[in-house]
Amino acid sequence: MNGGVRFAGYAALFDRRDRGGDVIVPGAFAESLRRRLGSGESLPILWQHDPAQPIGTVESIAEDARGLRVIGRLESRPGVAARAAEMLRAGAVDGLSFGYRVVAAQTGEVARRLEAVDIVEVSLVAHPMQPAARVHAVEG
Repeated sequence: MNGGVRFAGYAALFDRRDRGGDVIVPGAFAESLRRRLGSGESLPILWQHDPAQPIGTVESIAEDARGLRVIGRLESRPGVAARAAEMLRAGAVDGLSFGYRVVAAQTGEVARRLEAVDIVEVSLVAHPMQPAARVHAVEG
């Protein structure tokens, strides 16, 4: 390992209503991931969605049958990244979330269905919009 803390988890789960009333459908990330990964662009990992606090990078990201699976690495540099890594290791913070722009959605009576989104970041958070969007494994 190249320093820092490595983790795996889900930043989004498909077909589950989140606290904001959105439901992400399978395939919603496909075009954004194809474009970003195809161009060699990396996605940052932020602390609580704060663009002023990057704490790591996404090593691998893909849709599977359950949702948006992420493998990421938190930096080993001092400051917020080190504190976030300590909290992740201790299990004090394990929520995942993602920053995005809506490309296509259908608004229903109960929920908005996100059919296509442009993902711009993944965040380690205390309270994810989807309660089950969590880190499942930590190493380092």
